[in-house]
Amino acid sequence: MPVGRPDESAAETARERERRRRWAAEISARASTFWTAERRRKLFGDLRLVLPPWEAAPLLRALGLLRGDGSMSPASVRKYMQVGQMVLLLEPFLRRVAAGRSAVRLLDAGCGRSYLTLVLAWCFRHRWGRPAELLGVDRDPVVVRRFRKRAALVDLDEALRCEVAALEDLDVPAAWARAFGASPPADPPLDVLVALHACDTATDDALALGVRLGAELIAVAPCCQAELAQGWAALAEAGAGGPFAPIWRSNHLRREAGATLTDALRTLLLRGCGYEVTAMEFVGSSHTPKNTLLRAVQIGLPDPEAFAEYAALRRAVGGVEIRLARRLPEPHRTLLRATDR
Repeated sequence: MPVGRPDESAAETARERERRRRWAAEISARASTFWTAERRRKLFGDLRLVLPPWEAAPLLRALGLLRGDGSMSPASVRKYMQVGQMVLLLEPFLRRVAAGRSAVRLLDAGCGRSYLTLVLAWCFRHRWGRPAELLGVDRDPVVVRRFRKRAALVDLDEALRCEVAALEDLDVPAAWARAFGASPPADPPLDVLVALHACDTATDDALALGVRLGAELIAVAPCCQAELAQGWAALAEAGAGGPFAPIWRSNHLRREAGATLTDALRTLLLRGCGYEVTAMEFVGSSHTPKNTLLRAVQIGLPDPEAFAEYAALRRAVGGVEIRLARRLPEPHRTLLRATDR
């Protein structure tokens, strides 16, 4: 009986794993050498770090935040601090979610370059020791291919998957089945939703999806909130009047006020849907001007008073509706309409 050839696919997989192991060992050694006690004190002082560069060097190198010699550029330090501080603010809530589940199901809506998703996957495995399934979603196929390569490079591809999709069209149970081989339980199909700097109304789509899926924790860092400013510009062009008209007529003031008021309106809508919401600065403005984190924790029944506050604030600043209000699932949308009269 002829002897079969060795399984070339298995051999190639073994060689690839060994290559990754050597690569990880090399970058870890370089980072350990570079990050002397003096350098640690100079850059980080007494800050509590989620993933110290001298301990998480392979991950940070895969993300492009660490140079080949183990150092970080000033721009990389800013991004590193942004993601690290966000994870520190979410850690107590993520641990609470993980405590009662066999595996946390987390969706990164508009994952982009995947900084946050990869860091969270690393934390679940190496910092918190909890099983998790993390799915990144982005509409750009190039971004998704890069995401998958990074996850494989640091051996997180079993727990971390990504697919191409628009949030408004995403079928989460079907996506989970494709990614992990089985659909999540129907109630709820998701535990945590995060979105880091999803641009303009993409943040609203992420929030609406989290509400629709009953996520216990929703955390977003909004970016480029232009919807209100555009609506106000139209009011100014039409010659509309009102207490807020001086802001409508100024491009700079529309942009600055629009960002803050968009997040205030989002906060009220989330509270109306039964979430306790905290708006906070998650990192200093020297790192990024887009430094607001909206953290929403599900607490129970809808709050009609919050919807009424939303309606009153919307009318006070010109009556422009934000996308999240239009994207809320039932019965929240009906309850919002009933309070907005």
